[in-house]
Amino acid sequence: MSGLVEGTRALVVGVANKRSIAWSIAKALDEQGARIALTYQNERTERDVRKLAGELTGDVPVLPLDVQDDAQVTESVDAAAAALGGIDVLVHAVAFARPDDLTGKFTQISRDGFALAMDVSAYSLIALARAAEPHMRATGGGSIMALSYVAAERAVPGYNVMGIAKAALECIVRYLAWDLGDAGIRVNAISAGPIRTLAARGIPGFSEMADTIASRTPLRREITVDEVGATGLYLASPLSAAVTGETLHVDAGYHGMGM
Repeated sequence: MSGLVEGTRALVVGVANKRSIAWSIAKALDEQGARIALTYQNERTERDVRKLAGELTGDVPVLPLDVQDDAQVTESVDAAAAALGGIDVLVHAVAFARPDDLTGKFTQISRDGFALAMDVSAYSLIALARAAEPHMRATGGGSIMALSYVAAERAVPGYNVMGIAKAALECIVRYLAWDLGDAGIRVNAISAGPIRTLAARGIPGFSEMADTIASRTPLRREITVDEVGATGLYLASPLSAAVTGETLHVDAGYHGMGM
C-alpha cells in the first residue's frame, strides 16, 4: 500500500539521531507521502537534525523548539503550520530526567528533578497539543501521538522518575483525547518495548534488561525501531480513524505476560 498518508502535514518533535524512534516515524510518514517538519532543541542538536532532514522528501522545515518555553512552543508550531500549509499530525517524542533521578533509591529523587522530568516529559504534550489544536481544528481533525514505556504501568528498576512521567503522559493522552475529540483530533500513545537507542544507553543495566525481556515475550525476540515507526504511520493514517485515548503496546507481547 502506497501513499497511505499522502498530503498529510506532520510535525515531528524529538528526532535526535538515526536510531531514534521519532526518526523512524518521520521516515515512515515521509515514505507514504506526508510532508514533514522537524524540530531541534538547541545548537548542539541542530546540525544533526538538519542533516537528517536532508534525507527526507522535499523541503523540510527545521525549527528550534524548547518545550519548556511556552512562547517558543507556539511560535514553532505556528511556523511549521505556515511552512507546511497546516498540521494534521503531531508526534511527541520528548523525555528527559536528571541521571541522578534515574538511579539509586527511589526515595532520593529530588523535588526539582521530579518537577523537571514531569515538565519536559509529560506537560510538554499538553503545551504542544494546545498549540497544534487550532491548526487541526481548521482542517477538520488530526492525530497526536506520544511515546511511552511499560514503566508507566510497572516498576522498572533504574527507570525511577521517568516511569512516573510516562504514567502521567499516558493519563494526559486520555484527557486530551476527550478534550479534543469533538474536533476529530485523535490522541494516542505508543508503548514501545526496549530498543537499543542512544537514549536507552542512559538507563543503568539496559542491555541486560532488554535481553531478559526478549526471552520472555510471546514472540521470543526484541522489537525493531521500524516496527514502532510503522505503528506511528498507522496512527497517522485513516486506518486508525476510530482509535483514540489508547496506549498501543509494540513490545512483542511482553506487557501481557505475568513475568
